[in-house]
Amino acid sequence: MISIKKLAESPGLTSVPPTYTFTPNPNDHPVSDDPKDSIPVIDFALFTSGTLDQRSKLVHDLGKACQDWGFFMVINHGVPESQMKAMIKACGEFFNLTEEEKQEFAGKHVLDPIRCGTSFNASADKVLFWRDFLKVFVHPKFHSPTTPSGFREILLEYSKRTRKLTLDLLEGISVSLGLEDGYMEKAMNLESGLQILAANLYPPCPEPEVAMGMPSHSDHGLLTLLIHNGISGLQVQHKGKWINVNSIPNAFVVNIGDHLEIVSNGRYKSVLHRATVNEKATRISIATVYGPSLDTVVSPAPELVYLETNPPAFKGMKYREYLEMQQSNKLDGKSCLHHLKV
Repeated sequence: MISIKKLAESPGLTSVPPTYTFTPNPNDHPVSDDPKDSIPVIDFALFTSGTLDQRSKLVHDLGKACQDWGFFMVINHGVPESQMKAMIKACGEFFNLTEEEKQEFAGKHVLDPIRCGTSFNASADKVLFWRDFLKVFVHPKFHSPTTPSGFREILLEYSKRTRKLTLDLLEGISVSLGLEDGYMEKAMNLESGLQILAANLYPPCPEPEVAMGMPSHSDHGLLTLLIHNGISGLQVQHKGKWINVNSIPNAFVVNIGDHLEIVSNGRYKSVLHRATVNEKATRISIATVYGPSLDTVVSPAPELVYLETNPPAFKGMKYREYLEMQQSNKLDGKSCLHHLKV
């Protein structure tokens, strides 16, 4: 299958081929650019070096952002700006490899540790997406493409830094739910938890109004951390509207995954989001998804289940099985999570 990058660079391309054309949904939510609709901002410096009161307020704000939005931005997070920029640059260089060089990393199965391709699941998608991707498993075992030069070193350092930030965020979220210290780490076996870096390339599109970078979906796993190259395109569903996310430079955009919704027994919900495309600029985004270990059965935390007033909302399922179910089908909102609802 041809990459979107190669298709977008075809001489004289003036329209989107039919296989990439989405029929607009007349019942779709309106899009809002109102500044009042911006996602919450969490200053994470207060979690690591603030007073007891500041830390307590931050945990409260974190819980409120998770409950009200399922999305938030993190500033003063401790990951150097130079590393974030180096990771974006390295991913851009990967996508600039020849089709033949990238083909070496194509992968076949959803659990292959390195996989690049286009769309989401080209064999199941009825309409293809204006997106190329690279997915790499970086924990518990570290993998990396062998090219371009220097990619491995940049990926290793970036993965370590973002992993530490995510474990701290999950600790804060755990406390905000009223769970005991270290609950998430123990129950989700985070020491051998799965960490996937997913780089996305959205080239300029001749008809952005009929194509989609990624349609409406929620993420598997506990948390996703996202950075991009300064070109916006992420939209989040909130209170009956699509909100354009205009992120602060050098901030991480963080969202709740399906498995945090399961652990919290529905208190914190994973949120539908999508990626739009534009006519002029190439967008690169890098999502890092953090999940339990592959063999962990994820179910609601017993402390959050009260059989009479708050019964379990989800059945338990191994993370591995959930991943295979979601990644082997077409991307369809929160259909996989609905499959586990009691």
